[in-house]
Amino acid sequence: MLKSDRIKLRAVEPEDLDLMYLIENDPELWPMGQTSVPFSHYALKQYIAECSNDFFHDRQLRLVIEKADGVSVGFLDLQRYDPRHHRAEVGIVVVPEQQRQGIASEALRLVAQYVSVHLGIHQLYALVVEGNAASQALFRSCGYKRTATLQDWVYSPAGWQSVDVFQLIV
Repeated sequence: MLKSDRIKLRAVEPEDLDLMYLIENDPELWPMGQTSVPFSHYALKQYIAECSNDFFHDRQLRLVIEKADGVSVGFLDLQRYDPRHHRAEVGIVVVPEQQRQGIASEALRLVAQYVSVHLGIHQLYALVVEGNAASQALFRSCGYKRTATLQDWVYSPAGWQSVDVFQLIV
């Protein structure tokens, strides 16, 4: 578990099913993910039960963002781990009513320290839809640099959208 005075990042527990269901079934988040269909409670329950929490085996890791008062408010994902080049993509989501309170930036800082020391990661990167000023500001505030734009990278109901690549050398 990773923690600061305000938050902790921890492994997913069965009690996180309802929060995961809420977030995974939000169609506004689908364009940045790999799905465009809702998940059932059963499918998510199976995911939680079968998750090994072995970053090197699974090449991904999902962590719950929990406030100091014990309320779970989002997820931080490390995915697309590349062991040869020591990099991983980071994704983060915080429930709307808890946004703009510094939770996401604190979570990103905690995970950057963790991956550098414990996982041997050299670089984290994030793909942010162009025009998502809040996410761009978040990653910049955590030391990420915008290094490229991938044209027409994701498809959404609004049409093709480009994404900016943000990189952090840890």
